Amino acid sequence: MAIYDAKKSLPGGEPGPWGDAVSIRYDQRDVLLYAVGIGASDLRFIYEKHPAFAVFPTFPIRWGGAGAPIDPALVPPSPGPLNIDAERLIEQLRPLPLSGSVSVRSRLIGVHPRGKGNGFVETESTVTDADGNLCVRMVSGSYRRGVERLGDIEPFEGAGQTHSVRIDPPARAPDLVLEARIADNQAHLYRLSGDYNPLHIDPDAARFGGFERPILHGLCTFGHCAQLLLGALGGGDAARFGMLKLRFSSPVYPGDLLRVQAWHDTPGRVIFEARVGERAVVSNACFEIR
Repeated sequence: MAIYDAKKSLPGGEPGPWGDAVSIRYDQRDVLLYAVGIGASDLRFIYEKHPAFAVFPTFPIRWGGAGAPIDPALVPPSPGPLNIDAERLIEQLRPLPLSGSVSVRSRLIGVHPRGKGNGFVETESTVTDADGNLCVRMVSGSYRRGVERLGDIEPFEGAGQTHSVRIDPPARAPDLVLEARIADNQAHLYRLSGDYNPLHIDPDAARFGGFERPILHGLCTFGHCAQLLLGALGGGDAARFGMLKLRFSSPVYPGDLLRVQAWHDTPGRVIFEARVGERAVVSNACFEIR
């Protein structure tokens, strides 16, 4: 595979080339462990013998960016504690099979400066099942922090497009308020799905990343928001999950009470935000039901 060249691959803001397909195999245990890792209690997602057993729709979010051809001179590496999820979008086109192999293709779609020493990197990914059916589309945005201080690269200029958009909730009381208590060991469980960033378990790594203690994975917060909204608006039916998009505004900690406030926007769509106390933890967010 050729190394990604931003100057050649992003003319006029065009996305970069698709990378080679990455084959990912998962089984029933992976599906169950992910559901438990995001705090699911609905038996349809945590009990394999339930007659309506299904893969929770945000299960593939962990594969975002898999196989994207990226030039490290353009997209600087950061130590785990300095590499943080910023924004995520997932669109379900058809439910994933309960187990088996899928094919993931990804491409780089944007690299943008976000203040001194920070880069914002966006990738797009698609997930196709063994029969060639397109199941999922994802956009992943992450912050690569400290790149100048660490001496990884020289300052870079932005390239490509961005899916980062401002979504403001209406200036009125929310139509829906949903809450979930984050278990004290939720990050310990979620990391077993494959995200072993020490930021979420090691106090020293958390302090190096600028946090007082280990924080919850952003993608675990993502899963909690998805559960609450799918349950309230779609009866918890995985097949009715359409699209979820959000920005991580500030960290959630194990033990926090997550409060989701939603406003009806258009038919089948809500704008929402999530808070811990008065602090916004999720913003610029929307959810669509089928």
